[in-house]
Amino acid sequence: MDPCHARWAAFLQELCGSDAAGVRSVLDVCCGTGLMAAELVALGYRVSGVDASAQMLARARRRLGPDVPLVHEALPHLTLTGPFDAAVSTLDGLNHLTPAELGPAFAAIAGRLRPGGWLVADLHTDAMMEFARANAIVEGQSGGHRFTITSTVDVAGRTCDARIALRDGDGRGGFDEVHRQHFFRDGDVRAALAGAGFGAVAVTDEYTWEPVGDATLRATWIARRAED
Repeated sequence: MDPCHARWAAFLQELCGSDAAGVRSVLDVCCGTGLMAAELVALGYRVSGVDASAQMLARARRRLGPDVPLVHEALPHLTLTGPFDAAVSTLDGLNHLTPAELGPAFAAIAGRLRPGGWLVADLHTDAMMEFARANAIVEGQSGGHRFTITSTVDVAGRTCDARIALRDGDGRGGFDEVHRQHFFRDGDVRAALAGAGFGAVAVTDEYTWEPVGDATLRATWIARRAED
């Protein structure tokens, strides 16, 4: 497994451990190839996943097996009924939404959570936008795959067009996709969460309890659906 997902899952487990109602079911939004879902399943959670990429979901199915529900659809539309105790979205999945889609997406997620349910999601920061601009090509390995991300950043428009090339370890299988990401202002995220019925919002530095700083690349947003 990717070591970052193990740390992130441990953070979620620690966070939700304070919930007297208990957290047993988790909706993995923009689940990708299932790395976070696999870590959560290993911790004993009942996980369902949703993603807009059929190719990534196919890889998630091979990783997770037949017992984890996986649905191919794109936010802000969700057909899974729930209710779930928590929802998580990792690796900037929500940054692929447009500003107009962010509020409806939060509302759709809230509608699948029980009262008091958790939302834990990461979003790119302005520091990440500058990093992407300064590092147009990033290569590495994750979950047994090699990847290359080529980014074209529009700072004024607060967007990044990223071409992702994912290859299996043997270099034979894989796929290429192009995604547009949006860098949301903090005030807009808070307004979208509040409009969707979320409260108790906290923002930390990438799945830690450290506060967000100028060098934070990935901010973790923690919110709870309001009690009925």
